Amino acid sequence: MKTGFQALIVLTLLGVCQLSSAHKEDETEIQVRTIAITPYGFNNNSAPAGIYYDLANLIVTEAGFNAYHLIYPYARINHELKTGQTDLTIMFKYQELADHVIYIAPLPTLKNVVIGLKGTSFKSISTLQGKTLAYLRGASFSKAIDSDKQIKKHRTNDIRQGIEMLVRGRVDAVIGPMDPILSAAAAMGKMHMLGEPLVVSERTPWLQISKKSVFHLFTQELHNAFNKVLQRGELKRLQQKYAPKNAQLTP
Repeated sequence: MKTGFQALIVLTLLGVCQLSSAHKEDETEIQVRTIAITPYGFNNNSAPAGIYYDLANLIVTEAGFNAYHLIYPYARINHELKTGQTDLTIMFKYQELADHVIYIAPLPTLKNVVIGLKGTSFKSISTLQGKTLAYLRGASFSKAIDSDKQIKKHRTNDIRQGIEMLVRGRVDAVIGPMDPILSAAAAMGKMHMLGEPLVVSERTPWLQISKKSVFHLFTQELHNAFNKVLQRGELKRLQQKYAPKNAQLTP
């Protein structure tokens, strides 16, 4: 009887060991999500790419982990950081996520702008009152604009959709980071239709990790990897690689 019980324990332990071995690779796999905004994250001939997409992969690899990496909209990443379905991302700080993430390291600050059609010029945020802005769903680009009820917001799935609405006269302007707006306009052949940009805020993207992620225990390793990758000049290299062609505003 005793022998049979001991054999059962041994078999159970062997099963646990085999299961642990089978999932050993998964234990080093970080769920990474990048925002679906060109040039930071996009699908290039069905292959994911972009400045933040490539940068996050380099950081994860430098830290000694594997990345399972997908490109998602802002709103979905926000939700998954709260639930722990997403481990790691690069994006702005959001008040609603303050209790759910750990901020690891900042990237260079980005300018958020409002751009209308050529011939239109917005001199200040107050001149946007009564206007309708194409505004990326789930994003926040300006607290002043967000809190101004006299400025109408039409939520869009991506920057490209916002520009299409602008060209068709369905909105008065598009709001968002300068580079994504110019990248989308250049890809659409609409650069010549854009007016003068109004800078409405400057915000800093952060490498951040969900507090529900088991990898939050390796925050320091990820921080060190981030520093090494940037010191090698990888961010500048990626910015040059994905810089949009013919993306200069014409006077």
